[in-house]
Amino acid sequence: MASRHITTPITTDLLRGALDLEHTADGVLPHRLPAWARAQNVDPQLMTAEAMPSGVRLVFRTRATTVELDVLPTKMVYRGTGPRPDGRYDLVVDGRLAGQATADGGRVLTIDLATGTSGVEAGPVATVRFTDLPATDKEVVIWLPHREITELVALRTDAPVEPADTDGRRVWLHHGSSISHGSDAESPTGTWPAIAATLAGVELVNLGFSGSALLDPFTARAMRDTPADLISVKIGINVVNSDLMRLRAFGPAVHGFLDTIREGHTQTPLLVVSSILCPIQEDTPGPGAVEFVDGRMRFRATGDPAQVTAGRLTLRVIRAELARIVASRAAADPNLHYLDGLELYGEADYAELPLPDELHPDPAADRRIGERFAALAFGPKGPFAAPE
Repeated sequence: MASRHITTPITTDLLRGALDLEHTADGVLPHRLPAWARAQNVDPQLMTAEAMPSGVRLVFRTRATTVELDVLPTKMVYRGTGPRPDGRYDLVVDGRLAGQATADGGRVLTIDLATGTSGVEAGPVATVRFTDLPATDKEVVIWLPHREITELVALRTDAPVEPADTDGRRVWLHHGSSISHGSDAESPTGTWPAIAATLAGVELVNLGFSGSALLDPFTARAMRDTPADLISVKIGINVVNSDLMRLRAFGPAVHGFLDTIREGHTQTPLLVVSSILCPIQEDTPGPGAVEFVDGRMRFRATGDPAQVTAGRLTLRVIRAELARIVASRAAADPNLHYLDGLELYGEADYAELPLPDELHPDPAADRRIGERFAALAFGPKGPFAAPE
C-alpha cells in the first residue's frame, strides 16, 4: 500500500449488528452473543454460528475512493460435499449496493456430520478491496459474510474515516434459526432479515443462529440486555429437528423466554413468528437427519408421527401452541403479537420455489420472505409500523 493510505482501528463505534468484539492475535472478531453467554454454551454448533457475522457490518463516513479490509476468514466445509462458494462482502454506499468482493485464503473448518468431528486448517490473511468510489462525503457500509467466521485485521482508506450516525433509525432485534441466519442466501444483504430491514429502513441486529434457535435462556438474557426498538423471535424448526423437548416442556420454555425479554423491554413491540412451511417436519417429529445425494446435502425427518399424541413436537403442533400462548399473554401485553410463518412461505410458495435441501429457502424464496415480512410486520397495519 502507498504510504498515503490511512489505517483506522476497528472498534465498536464502526460496527453494527455485533454484541461483542473479541481481541485476537490477528485482529478483532465480532460475536453475536456476549462473552458471558458464550461461556454458558456447550454446543459447538452454536459456538460456530454466533461467530459467523450474519447482519454484522462496518459503517462509516468518508471521502475515500479506495477502501481495503484485511480479514482472516474461517470457511466451513461439510465432509462429503464440495466446497461452498467464498463468502461475499457487500459494499453499500449511501444506501445502494455498490460492489461485492470475496476473500481468498483463510482457515478451513471441515465438519463431518456422520461422526460429529471437525478439524481446522490454517490459512493466510486476505485483503478485500473496493476502488473507484466517489470522492464525496458518503456513508459506506461493508456487510460481512453471513456464513464465514471473519476476523477483522485492518481497515485502510485513502481519506479519513469517522463513525456514521444512525439518523434516528429504529433498531430491530431478531432471533431465529438458520433460515434467519441466511443459510443459502447468496450474500449478506440477501438474507431475508437484511432484505426486510433494508425495505423498512431500520437497523438490524440479527441473532439468527444456524441450528440453534432452541429457546436458550442465555440468548433470551442477551436479548433482554440489548437496546432495541422492535423485537421478533422466530420459533419452531430447530426445536423440532433437534427433537429437543416435548410439548409439556415447550410451552413453559416459550413463556420463560418471553418473560426474560420483557424484563428489559417491557413495552417494546414483540413479535412471535412461527416456522415457514417445511413439509418434512409439518406432521413428522424429529430428530432430523442429513443425507448426501450426488454430493448435495438433503434433510429428512426420522420421528414417528404416531407419537405426536404422546407429546412429540411437529411444526403444526408448535404453530398452534405459539398462537395459543401469544393470545393468552396478549390480554395483559398489548405489544405482544403473533405472525404465522405460513404467511411468509406456505404451500403455494413451496410448489413454486421448493426448498432445495427440504429445509432451507433458496435466494428467490429468501427475497419473498423478506418482502412479505417487511409488508406484514413493518407495513401500516403491522406491529412494527412506524409511528405517525
